[in-house]
Amino acid sequence: MGISAAHASAFYDEVLGYRTVWAISDVNGYPAPRNGDGHRSMPFWSAKSRAERITASLDAYKEFSVVSIALDEWRSRWLPGLDADGILVGLNWSGTHATGYDVAPTEVMVSLSTRELR
Repeated sequence: MGISAAHASAFYDEVLGYRTVWAISDVNGYPAPRNGDGHRSMPFWSAKSRAERITASLDAYKEFSVVSIALDEWRSRWLPGLDADGILVGLNWSGTHATGYDVAPTEVMVSLSTRELR
């Protein structure tokens, strides 16, 4: 399993365990940069410390604040909204370029539901 796959797996496990999703925002809102394929992706993290690592280490995100979102709200409001807007979900971006898996919101919903049934 590669590092991105490990971070994605940890995302689902930790989010379901803590019932919280973490995002970053600034005065302009939440970032949704284009990935290498040209798709927009909004990053989310499964732990506050993961999001803080990105804001502390990358100049592009230094002005961002870490924000918590209750898992139920994220599932019922954010994921459908991202899907409607054609924006992917960035799972636990990490590293010097803040990269990781970018997944369709519908895939995230299925993965969360599947893991809850375990």
